[in-house]
Amino acid sequence: MDIRRITDPAAVTAAAHLFDAAPEPAATRRFLADEGHHLLIAYLDGAPAGMATGVETTHPDKGTEMFLYELGVDEPYRGRGVGRALVAALAGLARERGCYGMWTVTGGDNAAALATYRAAGGDPEERQTVMSWTFDRG
Repeated sequence: MDIRRITDPAAVTAAAHLFDAAPEPAATRRFLADEGHHLLIAYLDGAPAGMATGVETTHPDKGTEMFLYELGVDEPYRGRGVGRALVAALAGLARERGCYGMWTVTGGDNAAALATYRAAGGDPEERQTVMSWTFDRG
């Protein structure tokens, strides 16, 4: 398995099947241009098999931590350690960049994600509630 930090929009286009929707060119360029945004793609036999995105967030009294924004593994590659390897690679990158920790959010009923995050060393935060706001993109 070859895990690469992606900086070229063409690599994102070539791995578009790993995302929830087709990557938007302007958003892709903006994401990749930000030093605190990270996109890792795992390749198996030269094919994009999975991806993870991370975003560094900094707070005045806490320092910088990594938010594991999204993890996706193509169906044929699931159950082969690709997700765990991507999470571990993002955690390693976070350490290299001086982050004090890493976190993510997933559904309590998402057994595959929970198993992946635990296998990569994550610990669940008990009794947390996620709040979200959705804005029109108009």
